[in-house]
Formats: sequence, structure tokens, C-alpha cells
Amino acid sequence: MGQVPDLPKRMRVIGGEFRSRVLRSVPGLDTRPTPDRLREALFNVLAPRISGAVFADLYAGTGAVGIEALSRGASRAIFVEQNRAAVSVIRENLRSLGLEARAQIRPGRVLKTIEKIEADIVFLDPPYALEKEYGLALELLGATPPGLVVIQHDVRLKLVDSYRALKRTRELRQGDNVLSFYDAVSTNVDPEP
Repeated sequence: MGQVPDLPKRMRVIGGEFRSRVLRSVPGLDTRPTPDRLREALFNVLAPRISGAVFADLYAGTGAVGIEALSRGASRAIFVEQNRAAVSVIRENLRSLGLEARAQIRPGRVLKTIEKIEADIVFLDPPYALEKEYGLALELLGATPPGLVVIQHDVRLKLVDSYRALKRTRELRQGDNVLSFYDAVSTNVDPEP
């Protein structure tokens, strides 16, 4: 028998306006899609904050997480991805759902664009080869933090509890995956009267 070609994988939107709609994925191991169950758990936690929010999907891969945010009521989504094949898939997924007007794709390296991103909620999940970027990205985001940063990472990767003005407030584990939630904390202390 011949070798089976590496066909693009398919994913789906979990909930909201585009529930059950199929999304195209990127073949190969350069991107690591967020599993459906983990994405569902993420958006169950984000439910009170997602409506009207600007959502940034960093290391976006297929764009499934940002598209899920749009499906569940985010006003806009920003997708940052350096892999050209993945950027094409994000464009195709947005076009198939008619979401181009609510989305902005920024092709390129996350660490070069992260300080220019203005969003209420930032999600990041670097691919395996860029594992060292977790701490660097969190340090940059911690300088002028958004309201919430969510990091998907392997259970074996240990992140610190705070990065500048970001403090971990929750950790959700599912199998080998962890979602770490970092909220912006005020560094201003009011003097006592």
C-alpha cells in the first residue's frame, strides 16, 4: 500500500453563532490545535467576559480559538501567526464564516508584534519548537497588560505566578494540557489618609 498523504485535518466551532461549523486545519506538526474539550472549558470560563471583547489569538495556527471567541460574541479578533500555510487557513476559515470584517490577521512573529496589540483578552499557545517564548511573551504582556491573558501549555511546563503586572489567578488542567489565567493587577497603591 502507498503512503497516505498528509491531508488537512478538520475542526469545528464548539459553540455560539457558528456552532458545529467545520474549520479547516493545517497539516503537519508545526501547529498544535487546541482540543475541542479544552476549547469548550476555556470558553465556559471566559463566558462572562467575552461579549463585546477584543480577543487576540497569538500563535493562532488555524485560528480556531479566535474564531470561537467571535462565535461567542467577541466584537473583534486579532490573529498573529508566522506560518504562511496557517495564515492561509485562517483567511479561508474567516471567509467561509463571513467574519473578515471582524478580524485582523497579522502575519509575523508574535514577539515582534506583541507590544502593539490592544486587546481585552489575549490567548497564547506557542508551538512545541517555540516553548521558550512563553516567558518572553508573558514578560512583554506584563509591561502593559490586557485585562486577561490565557496560556495553554503542557502540564510539564512550569510558569511562574506573576510576570510584571500579570498575576496567575486560575489554573485549569485537562489531561496533559493546562490553561493558566493571568489577570492584570494594579500596581498603584493609594496612600493612606
